[in-house]
Amino acid sequence: MDVLVAYDVNTETKRGRRRLRRVAETCQDYGQRVQYSLFECRINQAQFESLEAALVSIIHEQKDSLRLYILNGTREDNLRVYGIDRHVDFERPLILGDY
Repeated sequence: MDVLVAYDVNTETKRGRRRLRRVAETCQDYGQRVQYSLFECRINQAQFESLEAALVSIIHEQKDSLRLYILNGTREDNLRVYGIDRHVDFERPLILGDY
């Protein structure tokens, strides 16, 4: 399944900044960052439940916001990108150029 994770963590305190780092690090374990507080994840149901539980245990529900969107269909069916697209499709061959 394709899942979009969006979050907004209150960083006014040291604890908030620590929560922000922990949320980002947890999301990186499951997907890739496409914007500062937005991750795209291609995961199965068990991974989704693990990700959700981990993130809910990190955030402060009175100060932070967490949104998990389960996309029907594929990423390509649900997305229009304008401007820079930082997504890398790891299921397709990667071609490395000489830059």
